[in-house]
Amino acid sequence: MDSDKYSTQVERLGVVDTGRRRRWRDDEKLKIVLESMQTPRAISSTARRYGISRSLLLNWRRSFCTEPEGAAGQRSGFVPAMVVADPMPSTPATPTSGHMVIEIGKDRRVIVDAGVDAAALARVLAILERR
Repeated sequence: MDSDKYSTQVERLGVVDTGRRRRWRDDEKLKIVLESMQTPRAISSTARRYGISRSLLLNWRRSFCTEPEGAAGQRSGFVPAMVVADPMPSTPATPTSGHMVIEIGKDRRVIVDAGVDAAALARVLAILERR
C-alpha cells in the first residue's frame, strides 16, 4: 500500500472576529422604523443605510406594531386626532312645558305633552284615523 494515497489532509481554518454585535436603543430603533415607513418600499434601502438586515428591520417594525400579523391582521398605530368643542345643536330644543290638544272628528280628542315622541304620536294618529 502506498502511504501517499491514503494520507489525510488537514486544513487549518481561521476564525475571523467581527467584533461584538451592535446594541440598538429603543429610540434608535423607533427612528429607523419610522424612517422606513416614510416612503413606499423603503425597507431595504433604510436597512442598508444603517447596516442592518432587512429581516431585522421587519422584526423591529412588528415589535413596534406597525405591520399586520398575517393576511387578516389588524393594523394598529398612531393616527392624528383633534379635540374640538361640541357644535351647537342644529335642532331647536323641545319646550319642557305645555301641551297640545288634537281633535279628530266630533268625539275624538288626543292631548299630548310638549315632550311627546313624534314617531309614537304619528302611529297613534294613524290608528285613530282608520277608525
